[in-house]
Amino acid sequence: MNDISFDVKTGEILGFLGPNGAGKTTTMKIITCYMPPTSGSVDVDGYSIADHSLEVRRKIGYLPELNPLYFDMNVLEYLEYAAQLHQLDKTRTKQQLSLMIEVCGLKSVRHKDIGELSKGYRQRVGLAQAMIHEPDVLILDEPTSGLDPNQIVEIRNLIKQLGRAKTVVLSTHILSEVTATCDRVIIINKGQIVADGTPSELQDKFQGSEIVALELRASVQNAMAELFPKIQAVPGVQSVEYGGANGDVHKFSIHSLKGSDVREDLFRKAVSEKWVLLEMGRKGTSLEDVFHQLTKNQ
Repeated sequence: MNDISFDVKTGEILGFLGPNGAGKTTTMKIITCYMPPTSGSVDVDGYSIADHSLEVRRKIGYLPELNPLYFDMNVLEYLEYAAQLHQLDKTRTKQQLSLMIEVCGLKSVRHKDIGELSKGYRQRVGLAQAMIHEPDVLILDEPTSGLDPNQIVEIRNLIKQLGRAKTVVLSTHILSEVTATCDRVIIINKGQIVADGTPSELQDKFQGSEIVALELRASVQNAMAELFPKIQAVPGVQSVEYGGANGDVHKFSIHSLKGSDVREDLFRKAVSEKWVLLEMGRKGTSLEDVFHQLTKNQ
């Protein structure tokens, strides 16, 4: 790591992104007191990890990238054991066990040994242990790894619900999940922060040219010779990419200057050429595009 610095507020879900080897897991291990920093400091709710590591651990729920589970224990036994490690009394342990079984969708497997479970269910057990003691801060490293699409939606909704009252730091390679879940995104590359903002702010900031996706029907022998130059000549168009054809239906990606809008001129051109306009819409810069721009030299 190279002198990174950031803070996360209560009620904020932070997406912590970066390519493999960028330092995400190392940072999370330092925050959660699993690894001492060689320099610098981390405070969690006013407690220093150097001076008050036990207080910090009480306030944090941590799901590591490699989910540490005891395969010979059944789900209820393991979660009860996790509750005991956090010194929950019997009444609160019973309440939290019931709640975690419900919110993490573990009811049908609660009496099964963890070693018998699928990877998706094991991940749910890991989430349950991270939340069993009702921590103020959740550190989740790849929380949806191994889950099917329906389970991902369930966990996403759970994280959003928890994020209303807690501080959540979430690391994942599924960038669509970040867009759907996170209030703010930090991207690190080679141990340095290269971007910090909301998903929409980053998409606007790192957007290059405006892109219009165009799909039209035209009976031509050679699209590159008969369509391409006419679209290229439309005022404001900088460049045109041909996306191929399916019969007489042709697709194009049209680039223009940032802040410009060439759709009206494209529409008029289609009318004048008697092309059948099937689809036309602006393509925004995705978080994947931003991530690639900032980390492609990794």
